[in-house]
Amino acid sequence: MSEGGDVMRKLLVVEDDPGLQAQLKWAYDGYEVLIAGDHDSAIDMLRAEEPAVVTLDLGLPPDPDGTREGFRVLKAILENKPDTKVIVVSGHGERASALAAIASGAWDFYQKPIDIDELGLIVRRAFHVRELEVENARLAEQGTSDNRVLGRMITGAPEMLKVARTIERVANLDVSVMLLGASGTGKELLARGLHEASGRRDGAFVAINCAAIPENLLESELFGHEKGAFTGAVKTTEGKIELAHGGTLFLDEVGDIPLPLQVKLLRFLQERTIERIGGRKPIAVDTRIVCATHRDLDAMIAEGSFRDDLYYRLAEMVVKIPSLAERPGDAVLLARHFLHHYAPEMNPSVRGFAPDALQAIDEGRWPGNVRELENRIKRAVIMADGKLVMADDLDLAAQDGTGEEDYLNLRSAREAADRVAIRRAMTQSEGNISLAAKLLGISRPTLYDLLKQYRMQA
Repeated sequence: MSEGGDVMRKLLVVEDDPGLQAQLKWAYDGYEVLIAGDHDSAIDMLRAEEPAVVTLDLGLPPDPDGTREGFRVLKAILENKPDTKVIVVSGHGERASALAAIASGAWDFYQKPIDIDELGLIVRRAFHVRELEVENARLAEQGTSDNRVLGRMITGAPEMLKVARTIERVANLDVSVMLLGASGTGKELLARGLHEASGRRDGAFVAINCAAIPENLLESELFGHEKGAFTGAVKTTEGKIELAHGGTLFLDEVGDIPLPLQVKLLRFLQERTIERIGGRKPIAVDTRIVCATHRDLDAMIAEGSFRDDLYYRLAEMVVKIPSLAERPGDAVLLARHFLHHYAPEMNPSVRGFAPDALQAIDEGRWPGNVRELENRIKRAVIMADGKLVMADDLDLAAQDGTGEEDYLNLRSAREAADRVAIRRAMTQSEGNISLAAKLLGISRPTLYDLLKQYRMQA
């Protein structure tokens, strides 16, 4: 049985020495070990069994003292099954060949003479990384399909699913809905989802941010104006309330509407008629109002800056939106969605996230919520140098809460610096120990010792 499941992991050993074949097969009793001694048998075995990991000796017949045949096998493996983790085994003095193999797509290399324990650690890590890639791909696919609610909202968190179910229930009721939540939590997306789930879906969905429009223009934006109503009014213009007739008007940041305009909005909600600026004729309008704010309306009512009668008209149904930090798992789901959305256009070589990047996303506080997360992922996709977005690409240092004041002595400061450097090297090398050690300017055994000392996963 394998270490992590009921199905044994398949390991293909490409080695022409019968003695080493037997030694390796005996050493890897936790795997289903497949043996091949030349190009043709290796490729046949690869196609038939599809092993996740291959150890490949570069010196194969008919060129056992060279590397030409080994490179031919490596090329064929990656052409047939590009996701295979190939660990190249090379003899003394062949470091340049091993590095060339890495550049050709090999995952790692090991120099003879073989130390079974050390090579075994590399093999275990290769299986672990491949399994992470498979899981990431599964979750990425899940995040772009199974986790959509209200047609657009991506979530797997019970807290957000409850919000979605509430909105679905009230969608066809003729009530005003108020969405309360911090900036960036997706209030407009939910408002649009409510509209599309309602009987008004064939009408217009009109959105206006009340905080983004100067007070002296907001009335005209909402209610419209007649020609000649004021300087510059060269034609009659319908306001947003009229434009949303038969549909839904989303008033974002409704707490920023000035008091005089609150009175006029209240009159519309009571009578369902409006008058344009400069007009004398009431106009009947059938528009549903959905509003949102991040402000404390109760406090504003208490201090007299928001009318309580308007609040009760707008808040016939109140839905509280949880912050991203209150939605366990959603940050990673959304991050994968944003990466797959932006990468094809902005950086097509990017395919996913390094494990430490996923950890940083999952543990982030995200004060700017989904909007901040989207901006971070967009920037990280642009900045990424390899196939994976690394934790450093996310630029989350300001959030991680471990500042210089936490280090009380040189040992702790040195350990923290080591951890940061090792994490960065491992992510830049996509988990390749040899290249990570080279980036750090240390030997492979030294890097293994540091990983063990700091209890860091290889």
